[in-house]
Amino acid sequence: MCGRFVSTSPPDQVAAFFGADVAVETLGENYNVAPTHDVYAVVAPRNEPEGAPRLEAFHWGLIPSWAKDRKIASRMINARSETLAEKPAFKGLFKKKRLLIPMDGFYEWKAGTADGPKTAKGKPAKQPMFIHRSDDEPMAVAGLWTAWKDPESATEGDEPMWLLSATVITTAANETMSPVHDRMPVMVPKSRWAEWLSPSNDDVASLSTLFDMSDDTSLVMHPVSTEVNSVRNNRSELIDEVDPLSPDSPTLL
Repeated sequence: MCGRFVSTSPPDQVAAFFGADVAVETLGENYNVAPTHDVYAVVAPRNEPEGAPRLEAFHWGLIPSWAKDRKIASRMINARSETLAEKPAFKGLFKKKRLLIPMDGFYEWKAGTADGPKTAKGKPAKQPMFIHRSDDEPMAVAGLWTAWKDPESATEGDEPMWLLSATVITTAANETMSPVHDRMPVMVPKSRWAEWLSPSNDDVASLSTLFDMSDDTSLVMHPVSTEVNSVRNNRSELIDEVDPLSPDSPTLL
């Protein structure tokens, strides 16, 4: 799965990287992006098929159009690539509403070992890892989006407001990721950004070829402080490499 990531670049810089127009105010630096946070995402231009893509803000955690409230979002932060074309909540979006979520990197937790750090109860502690591209360029992570009318936003005489929400597509882990987790986010190469974003492209068979990450060798990783375990922590030191066995490494075990 993908449950935490890092997003620190200002919107104009992100938009320039993707050749997109900026359609969002800054969300600020976030070294511990968590589900239900607002995130940047690149989507196809509205009503201008030949225009530049747009950088907008989306609620992380998909809220289907039929949802009664936003509580479901926390359970729909990820979508498995293997079942996108089958799941009712995703199959229509897979054909028409795809996006790219820029990430500086993401966190995943590696299972603890008997000779590694321990929890307060003496059990092996999971070790958070920061995974990013070896060239430090942003990741272009595949996702789906939708728009939902928020009934709680309605005021007397006014219609409810639309809330944009998104989910991250995951796939089977490749050789780099498998020692840490059996899933990883799908990363779209630049050569296929336009294909992925185009709402007129509903060739799900061709799009699905993006989900095989087995040949990707772009990622590197290192252990980071367990301070990242708490979403309350949000500072640049969270991505610094630590020695898990060092008594000086900050922990929240």
